[in-house]
Amino acid sequence: MFKGEHSISLDALPYLRKYHGKTFVIKYGGSIMKDTGATKAFFEDVSMLRLSGINIVVVHGGGPLISRWVKKTGAVAEFINGLRVTDSDTMDIAEMVLSGHINKDLSAGLSMQGVNAVGLSGRDCNLIRAKKKYTYINGEKIDLGFVGEVVNINRSFLLSVLESGRVPVISPVGCDYCGNKYNINADYVAAAVSSAINAEKLLILTDVKGVYRDFNDKSTLIQSLSPDEIRELIDDGTISGGMIPKMECCIEAVENGTKNVHLLDGSVKHSLLREIMSNTGTRIYEKRRNAKCQQKAI
Repeated sequence: MFKGEHSISLDALPYLRKYHGKTFVIKYGGSIMKDTGATKAFFEDVSMLRLSGINIVVVHGGGPLISRWVKKTGAVAEFINGLRVTDSDTMDIAEMVLSGHINKDLSAGLSMQGVNAVGLSGRDCNLIRAKKKYTYINGEKIDLGFVGEVVNINRSFLLSVLESGRVPVISPVGCDYCGNKYNINADYVAAAVSSAINAEKLLILTDVKGVYRDFNDKSTLIQSLSPDEIRELIDDGTISGGMIPKMECCIEAVENGTKNVHLLDGSVKHSLLREIMSNTGTRIYEKRRNAKCQQKAI
């Protein structure tokens, strides 16, 4: 379908025009962080989107690198229900890795492609207000330490950054009204950000191409899902394990203002432009009353 990497940007131009002035939120994570070729292509795609007049917000994670630095201190990374147990020392490491290392590397990489990128922590200008998050095992409430969930996004500040022509690159570290800082799952931050600014698309770059009816059969990729259909697939076990919280983020996003969510394989070079041209991956959308709108791919 594609003539080659060098022609993808030109091929994408006709498809990009209809999104001029719209806003895309991109969750950057998964295998793409370890793949220098895919990372370079990601920077090029963001540059192309900006040149086409599309507003971009990048939200990134960094769990594997946090674990690596925790290990260097002699500590052991501990997870409960997929959430990192975060004491004060681990929180300091998480903030240094997320807001210092990864955030600035991404901002610098985008800037080298001519993108006016600015690295932000969720603590800057109270961009991400958070509260302490708990988990439960057999009904017992478990304290995870400095793990948070989003309470509010500083929408006016974020919009002011976009209106200035900049691309905010957001580290998922938030704080509460007492100044306590929290490590927050980046998927949930991306969903909250995209909903707060009514983004046209939330593009989640992950390690798989999308949602499958049978993960062992790649021909069973599901091209589109509504929140109700996702809930049914969770109930029947089709969606399970670590995919459940990711899909719950998708539901949260489309039910609170995001027009469409797309799950994409971030290891595929130029996956952002490819999605716009051919609707790759799995699209999650909120069903409308008009049947024609339900079927139209955006």
